[in-house]
Amino acid sequence: MKLTSRDNPKVKRWAKLVRDAKLRKKEGRLLVEGPHLVEAALRAGLQPHALLVSERAQQDPEIASLTAGAQPLVLSERVFASIVDAETPPGIAAEVAMPSVQKQGDVVFLEGVQDPGNVGAIMRSAAALGVACVVLDRACADAWSAKTLRAGMGAHFALQVKTVASLEDELERFAGRILCAIPRAGVSLEKANLEGPIAWLFGAEGQGVSAAAAKHADLKVTIAMAPGSESLNVAAAAAICLYEAFSRRGARS
Repeated sequence: MKLTSRDNPKVKRWAKLVRDAKLRKKEGRLLVEGPHLVEAALRAGLQPHALLVSERAQQDPEIASLTAGAQPLVLSERVFASIVDAETPPGIAAEVAMPSVQKQGDVVFLEGVQDPGNVGAIMRSAAALGVACVVLDRACADAWSAKTLRAGMGAHFALQVKTVASLEDELERFAGRILCAIPRAGVSLEKANLEGPIAWLFGAEGQGVSAAAAKHADLKVTIAMAPGSESLNVAAAAAICLYEAFSRRGARS
């Protein structure tokens, strides 16, 4: 079967699913784009409700291996491009259920991190460095947007991801110690007590963590930087902090 019209109801729905966070939440579905994310979703055990390939992409060996044994829907190049968010259409996409991962361990709290690239990069670091859960407030970029998913590179499928109305309530409920990253005047990261369970709190690009959220922190931590440096990108700061905690635990194991 080949779909060649952008007016097809299925095509319209997939295009809306990519761009409409309310629809994703209502249906509990999302569209993942590209071979890497489709493979990550399959590896996580998510069975596609629909597997979509562009007409030309059928000849790609990597995409052919992902669709082996399946019956993908073939879309014309124009129709496929109208659905996906990427400027260069990746040739394959899959509609999957929004994953529900339940894990115990360290947590990352994000307040007002509005750049989807930063949110996705933080998730990627979190998954790689042993974090169990990422909690976002509603001022953050949408955790499940196409841009955030691309930046996360499959990390979403290895994490418990929560978007909450009140970050302060979540901070209050956390049973361990909360460490808040601030650009200056905190305890040096290398001297900080990182014994678990711990949670990291990272704030918006520019203004950082709000005073209301920071009051829940047990310790404020600062990353040492070269003289004259103002601050680090929030995703870079998160990666450094998470790696420090991960490497110390690795040294003891």
